[in-house]
Amino acid sequence: MAHCPFDFFTDGKKHNICLVGGGGKTTVMYELAAAWADCGRKVLVLTSTHILCPADGSFAADAAAVHNLWQQRRYAVIGTPELSTGKLTAPSQDLYEALHLQADVILCEADGSRHHPCKVPAEHEPVLLPDSDIVLAVAGMDALGRPLAQACQRPQLAAALLGCSLDSVIDAQMLVALLLSEQGACKNVGARAYYIVLNKCDLIKAAQQEEMRRLLVSEGIDERRIWLRERGDSKC
Repeated sequence: MAHCPFDFFTDGKKHNICLVGGGGKTTVMYELAAAWADCGRKVLVLTSTHILCPADGSFAADAAAVHNLWQQRRYAVIGTPELSTGKLTAPSQDLYEALHLQADVILCEADGSRHHPCKVPAEHEPVLLPDSDIVLAVAGMDALGRPLAQACQRPQLAAALLGCSLDSVIDAQMLVALLLSEQGACKNVGARAYYIVLNKCDLIKAAQQEEMRRLLVSEGIDERRIWLRERGDSKC
């Protein structure tokens, strides 16, 4: 089972979760999907933007293929293949409508970061599912100590938001600001529950991890909604 501290992981309820931000959204999404499926939950994985089509047999072209994977206690990935790129875009509305009420858990990658550890969304981002109840923001701790222009997608927007230059080195306060701003990772969250994954914590010192946690809590985030995740932290 994924070493996930969040209450929604074990509450047995149906959830529709959108992942945003940077720093390993896809890895976290598939890790959670596999853990839930291993527990016997019917897990549906998709994107509202673009993701690589998985090569492990988890892609399901239709509802029958989805049910076949669920019977094997596997998660099912749905989407529209983009032949020119090998990626998936959002699934057809008909397929989504046919499956979303049957799924126990839906995980949607709703934002892209082009492998940057953090980002500021453009006007058209993120593309949250209207029926989602949870937003899970991911930030890579390898952003710390690096220039904004290097570590952040859309650094010009980030610089304007933070009131700094593109050469500014990202520190904990800056990263927390990006995570909590309604122009940043918290954009369009609304009434949805908001959780944060601080990814790749093995790359920073324990004191830096604690500083990130402390700053988030001081800004009103419940510490139970913060996951300090290390790479390879997929098993309990």
